[in-house]
Amino acid sequence: MDVAREADSERRRGLQRLFSAFPGGWPGAGLLLLRAAVGVTVVIQGGLYLGERADPNLGTWATCLLAIVSGGLLTVGLLTPFVAGFIGLGTAAVAFSLLPAAPNLFDAKLSAVFAAAMSAAVVLLGPGAFSVDARLFGRREIIIPPASRSRNESRPT
Repeated sequence: MDVAREADSERRRGLQRLFSAFPGGWPGAGLLLLRAAVGVTVVIQGGLYLGERADPNLGTWATCLLAIVSGGLLTVGLLTPFVAGFIGLGTAAVAFSLLPAAPNLFDAKLSAVFAAAMSAAVVLLGPGAFSVDARLFGRREIIIPPASRSRNESRPT
């Protein structure tokens, strides 16, 4: 019995590490605003990068579509920790000129660093209550009906 409890406790801790919190109210609205600011910016950056290329190759298409999809996922709050981490690494790479970006919303290195910091904040804080992750993985209230005292009661079929 103790082994089963320990395994269940370990699973809960693993899920809790992945999603730190699903706050509602004003904090949840703040996380929604933070996710939307970063996500929409990345979607626009991916679209601009694709639109400015006269003859985009496969690598350009892949990079742009990956930026657009990851920005959209972050905006709606699906797979938030993974997507925000990926976006943070991508904007940090743009900031340090590891990735070329012709029409760049992150023209100044400081704006790219801010976007990477906001992505890190989303990774650390969690998606918030106003996200798809909260609907899929959020905390649930389980109501256990009271057990009947008499053993001779008929059982429902």
